[in-house]
Amino acid sequence: MVPKKIPLDTRALAKELRSGSRAALARAITLIESRRADHQASARDLVQALLPDTGKAVRVGITGSPGVGKSTTIDALGMYLIEQGHKVAVLAVDPSSARTGGSILGDKTRMAQLAASDHAFIRPSPSSGTLGGVAAKTREAMLLCEAAGFDVVLVETVGIGQSETAVYDMTDFFLALMLPGAGDELQGIKKGLVELADMIAINKADGDNLKRANTAAAEYRSALHILTPRSEHWYPPVVTYSALTGNGIAGLWQKVIEHRTAMNASGEFAARRREQQVKWMWSMLEGRMMARLRSDAAIRAKVRKTEAEVADGKTTPAVAAEQIAEWLK
Repeated sequence: MVPKKIPLDTRALAKELRSGSRAALARAITLIESRRADHQASARDLVQALLPDTGKAVRVGITGSPGVGKSTTIDALGMYLIEQGHKVAVLAVDPSSARTGGSILGDKTRMAQLAASDHAFIRPSPSSGTLGGVAAKTREAMLLCEAAGFDVVLVETVGIGQSETAVYDMTDFFLALMLPGAGDELQGIKKGLVELADMIAINKADGDNLKRANTAAAEYRSALHILTPRSEHWYPPVVTYSALTGNGIAGLWQKVIEHRTAMNASGEFAARRREQQVKWMWSMLEGRMMARLRSDAAIRAKVRKTEAEVADGKTTPAVAAEQIAEWLK
């Protein structure tokens, strides 16, 4: 398949994107994902030009173990939001995509309603191979979606561990999806994930599962009591819902809005956005430095030699790191 030519007239692309063109949005995201130096320069100009048109969307991070029903939940929540007059963008952070091809492409078939809607936009994560690279591109894609008029951006983490922190660092509200059953699931819950979550939502609260879902919710509420809330202005609620029937979806979104209201009133919302911007800057800087290490053949050769010396115990990691830092000057 021959890749589409990427237009480098950023002014025209920005104008088209501001008008709400999904085709222009797709081209713009392709531009920011490109590794070509001229494309990267154009992408920086584009995002800078669109910056005044960003920041107004509700940014929601969604995580959950495989089988919890993330795609079905996003499909149901997205369609509910569209019915309420919103435009919804769905992005993914998937550090494994370089190896597996990612899962959100398959998820598109499980987000059948959203994928068919003119008021939705679904985009998989780029296969950057590193979490930092994927997260940086997803942040930029999020800004482009906002400039294109999407007022709700759902960022799905389809990886594990650090990808959850990456999504937390780029969203306003972090939602952790869980399965009914409590017990074993509660034992296996990651303390770090619960500390990040602004809300825990138990999916599949329908039919025979309803009682188990309510029991699980009670168990999670008890577990949360032993943790110190991240904000004195918000205590993470535990809710139950069914992505299959749609029951509880409206209530789930209501909690997102209540959280935003509470954070705005306390000033924490603006503070968190500012903190995220600075973290993004450092993440981009690290990415640029790593890119230079990879692109400069002379430095790359010296780094390989240094790696071998560290592996053989001839040089300490501290000394090696100092040498590499000197080469980058």
